[in-house]
Amino acid sequence: MKLNTNSNAYIIIYSAVMVVIVAFLLAFVYQALKPMQDANVALDVKKQILYSLNIRNLDGAEAEAKYAEVVKTEKEDHSQKVYECQIDGKNIVVVSLKGMGLWGGISGYLAVDEEGKVFGAYFNHEGETAGLGAEIKDSQEWQEKFIGKKIWDEQGNVVLSVVKKVDNPESQVDCVTGATLTSNGVDAMLKDGLKGLKK
Repeated sequence: MKLNTNSNAYIIIYSAVMVVIVAFLLAFVYQALKPMQDANVALDVKKQILYSLNIRNLDGAEAEAKYAEVVKTEKEDHSQKVYECQIDGKNIVVVSLKGMGLWGGISGYLAVDEEGKVFGAYFNHEGETAGLGAEIKDSQEWQEKFIGKKIWDEQGNVVLSVVKKVDNPESQVDCVTGATLTSNGVDAMLKDGLKGLKK
């Protein structure tokens, strides 16, 4: 008996079989690549932490080795990760930050020195506008503006801020030009992520 390849039943069965085969292949590839993807994600996180410590331009193996050398402990405090590090004999604490930008989530790591000032900073985003909001990630020069800034006042309030007009250069950083809403998101992320951490 010859199959009628133009019949509705044949088309439906053929389509169903193809969907099952493709789904199986995709699941297999995903499972096969998952360990590699997880390793890449973990390495990227380590590199971001190193960026916040002003250690950049390392390849994968160099970053892994440097991370193992400088990061002494990792702990979680109210779903916020804190990394205790040592750089040139100085104790530095790196705090993970999460917030919202204009088009999606933003995140970052802020390194705090023994005096409660910014040792270094690195910020990331999920989908900010290239050349504008994306500058929080792409501009090393902008990230370096945070270095040396005061984070808390004597009462423990967060004074580190991102503003349109800098009145107090001791604790304020000029916002990214043309990206006010993303800059406001970074400011809110700093305030939320750093309050209560002075201890």
